Amino acid sequence: MTKQFIYKNLTPEDFDRVIALGNFVHGDGYLTNENIKEWHEKGIKNGINSGYVVYDQDKLIGFRITFAAGQWHVDKWCSPELWQVPVDKSCYFKCNTVDENYRGHGIGGQLLKLSIAAAKEQGSLAGISHLWKQSPGNSAVKYFTKCGGQLVKSHPDKWYEDSKNGYNCILCGFDCHCEAAEMIIYFD
Repeated sequence: MTKQFIYKNLTPEDFDRVIALGNFVHGDGYLTNENIKEWHEKGIKNGINSGYVVYDQDKLIGFRITFAAGQWHVDKWCSPELWQVPVDKSCYFKCNTVDENYRGHGIGGQLLKLSIAAAKEQGSLAGISHLWKQSPGNSAVKYFTKCGGQLVKSHPDKWYEDSKNGYNCILCGFDCHCEAAEMIIYFD
């Protein structure tokens, strides 16, 4: 018998569990009470929420945080001249996190599909993301590519500044030199 996971929009009631899972998977300081509130708000546009969580009964096993088009900052790590869609029509896939005991069941892909559907309703034509190239077996890039993502550009030291400001990378500690793959998914 296949397990029935419960997918729903991210709400403030999920924040404590999202912070705990996010910091366990990505490293201490990745999520805080302050940034989860901000990130959640960036995902809501026209009354449509593009953030999702998934539960196995009452246990949070994954989440997807997505920023709506026009509600996120295009910084030096972004290459909008290469996207082929306007910045104000591009959402940002901030993070996709699945408990390691639940990986390989299509949860990450389902969370992405739900966020894409919401982002399209919000008016997005594409979604941008920065994928962690040092993930075990480069699984982050492989998963995003399997879901239709295309490489835009690679960015060494993407999280270095964050590591100097309290982010404790699970590989590098407070001196992160991990590389990001800037990727895009074009919506139909």
